[in-house]
Amino acid sequence: MTPTIHPEPARVAVACGCTLGEEIIWDARDASLLWVDIENPAIWRHWTQTGETKRLGLDEKLSFALPTTDPDVVVAGFRSGVAALNLADGTRRPIVRPDDFPEGNRLNSGNIGPDGSLYFGSMDDAEEAETGSYHRFDGTRLATFGGLAAVTNGPVASPDGRRLYTIDTAEGIVRTHTLEGGEIGPAEPLIRFENGWGKPDGLTLDAEGHLWICHYGASRITRFRPDGSIERVLPIPTALVTKCAFGGPDLTTLYVTTCLRGRDPAIDPMAGHLFRVETPFKGLPARLYELPLP
Repeated sequence: MTPTIHPEPARVAVACGCTLGEEIIWDARDASLLWVDIENPAIWRHWTQTGETKRLGLDEKLSFALPTTDPDVVVAGFRSGVAALNLADGTRRPIVRPDDFPEGNRLNSGNIGPDGSLYFGSMDDAEEAETGSYHRFDGTRLATFGGLAAVTNGPVASPDGRRLYTIDTAEGIVRTHTLEGGEIGPAEPLIRFENGWGKPDGLTLDAEGHLWICHYGASRITRFRPDGSIERVLPIPTALVTKCAFGGPDLTTLYVTTCLRGRDPAIDPMAGHLFRVETPFKGLPARLYELPLP
């Protein structure tokens, strides 16, 4: 069956030109968007009601910045580990770092789970060696699960909190795990990307439990049903699509980060910008991370 092509076009929301834009998230408290540039290290913020945009440049690669119960502080995944970062003055407080972190690794995608734990990945910064893992930090204990991968993405929980999705980007495989009482089950393949699809990158889930997965190198996002079949394809007018998240007052606008590195601006002039697409679907509100005590 031919999948539906999403009828609404993707439009530039912020012309930020990120070298490697990633990890977009909506903060309903002040109607703002938060995302990172990994390769040109910075945290970007955009307030949709006022149109104001700010960029906080940093001296170390970071891969995610998630809102916490303190509106001035994010939990951020730096190359050196997870830290609490104050957006006002740039000060940091280390939180956790995987003990077996190889020298050439860095952290990657991060999310707050239904149990309040921080789920995140680590990966080979050169995107070659299978030295990356998936991690869960409950504020006290750090656990590793899901096997090794060169480039990890996710983990993201289903709306009912009973399943966890992880992506092995280099191998082009989306996997699912059971999630019960904080226990994570073994990985089971759900989706294998075909030739011409690019690589699976960041993902988000909507309120119906469908997966929206970014195609790095294929100018699109696909909405997959929970059984792994394709429901629709959403074209994006640039090649390297990296991460998406629902936002807006009713959580029906999909915001999308993209990547500029290696792209010729004459051929791909919209590379690196933040896009927005209107949808008839509702996303899930972002969870706030409860920072552990110092």
